[in-house]
Order: sequence, then structure tokens, then C-alpha cells
Amino acid sequence: MDILNKLGERIDDLLKKYEEMKEENEKIKLEIENYKSSLQEKETELLECKEQMALKELELEEVLAKIEAIIGK
Repeated sequence: MDILNKLGERIDDLLKKYEEMKEENEKIKLEIENYKSSLQEKETELLECKEQMALKELELEEVLAKIEAIIGK
């Protein structure tokens, strides 16, 4: 009977650890999803910034062309 009790305790411990690991795994999955979402937001922001920079560069080129046209006259 003693061996059966020890075996039962070991099984209970294993089940408890399994549930703990399962819960931890779910928490990690949620964290990963949150990081992915945050990363996607940052990528969108970065693309918007790149587009704005490209527009500003075009504006600067236009201004430079106007200045060169004035100086050239």
C-alpha cells in the first residue's frame, strides 16, 4: 500500500506541474500575441514615417529647384 500511495502522490504532483506549465504556456502565448500586435503597430508607424520623409524630401527638392532657378536668373 505504501508504494501505491507514493505512486499516487507522484502522479498528483505530475498533474499539478502539468497544469502549472499549461497555464504558464498560455500566458506566454498571450505575451507573444501582444508583442506581435505591438510590432505590427510599430511597423505601421514606421511606414507612415517613411512616407512622410519621402514627401518632405520631394518638397525639399522642389524648394531647392526654385532657389536654383532664382539664383540662376
